[in-house]
Amino acid sequence: MTGDLLIRSVRPWPNVPGTPAVDVLCRDGRIAATAPDLDVPAGTAEADGRGGVLLPAFTDAHAHLDSTRLGLPFRPHSAGAGLAELIDDDRRNWRTAEESVADRATRTLGRTIAAGATHVRSHAQVDVDSGLDKLDGVLAAREAHADRAHVEVVAFPQCGILREKGTAELLDAALRSGADLVGGLDPAGYDRDPVRHLDLVFGLAEKHQCGVDVHLHDAGSLGAFEVELICERVAALGMRGQTTISHAFALSTVDEDRRRELVDLLAEHDVAVTTVAPGVREPLPLLGLRRAGVRLGLGQDGIRDYWSPYGDGDMLDRTWQLAYRNGFRRDDQVEMCADIATRGGAAVLGRTLGLTEGAPADLVVVPGDTVTAAVMDRAPRTLVVHGGRVVAADGELV
Repeated sequence: MTGDLLIRSVRPWPNVPGTPAVDVLCRDGRIAATAPDLDVPAGTAEADGRGGVLLPAFTDAHAHLDSTRLGLPFRPHSAGAGLAELIDDDRRNWRTAEESVADRATRTLGRTIAAGATHVRSHAQVDVDSGLDKLDGVLAAREAHADRAHVEVVAFPQCGILREKGTAELLDAALRSGADLVGGLDPAGYDRDPVRHLDLVFGLAEKHQCGVDVHLHDAGSLGAFEVELICERVAALGMRGQTTISHAFALSTVDEDRRRELVDLLAEHDVAVTTVAPGVREPLPLLGLRRAGVRLGLGQDGIRDYWSPYGDGDMLDRTWQLAYRNGFRRDDQVEMCADIATRGGAAVLGRTLGLTEGAPADLVVVPGDTVTAAVMDRAPRTLVVHGGRVVAADGELV
């Protein structure tokens, strides 16, 4: 055996109906050649793409693997209204799950990979109630699938940092224990002190030389002010390209002139943005963000957890949701959503995916005549490839 992989009969994106199929040779974890009817050495492993559309692998740029209940008996939603009640409801319930955090996270990450996402950024809750238990569970899931996906873990202060004494110290311990980034949560709206909250978050980032990913649900002028505070710290610490704002609802809840100012500010400081295509908020200005060069990714958020019954681990399904929530109909618009869900999310994680020779062989083959057809039909993935190796086929891990 050569250790190489030949993918037969796929149609690389971009394509149009009737595009002839080609073969793709993967060597040393990268795309080595793309052409019809490639000749390869005897013993080369082969996989049949069955004429499907070839895309870069999906990236789930915002997940919460620590809270998932996917695959377990359904529990009715029991939280009251508002962010604080959602947080408290999770605390009331998570210890009574039928399985450990590690088992639940491992199964859900496996389903995510089988659906075509081989790059994942998961937040793991760190607070005085759970300590590092949830972080340890997500780290165990990452280890279980280490050969199938690249996984980043964010030490996430779901319950705030300032509200409970000891949380900052736990975040510090989480970063020493294997977390890749430090998170934050609504520095003003929830923790009531945006300056101190962000000083703690960026102080930990400077200490551990790691990235930052802040949940920012705060909308309107308050959220816009916090975006500015984040960018100030990025500039002061030289953290261009290392900071992400998740949700960023302020961008869809300020007037057009203010929105343009914020988008330009994010681009200037290379602060990335992730969205989960929420059903109850106005969509982010996708076109404006991309035109400005802001790295933009898509994520699942919670996956069948105590916060919400939605989410199934399938990033192609979430791509459909992004297109639907934005009212997109044209092929180029739907393909932009697919790009956000693949290359865009990878860029948020500081990685580069593509379909050209020399690009990482992190790929997914989806049945369909075109990318738009694949997004609309969302059939089980024919092949999922990570590092030049088939890790899933027909919707199941191998």
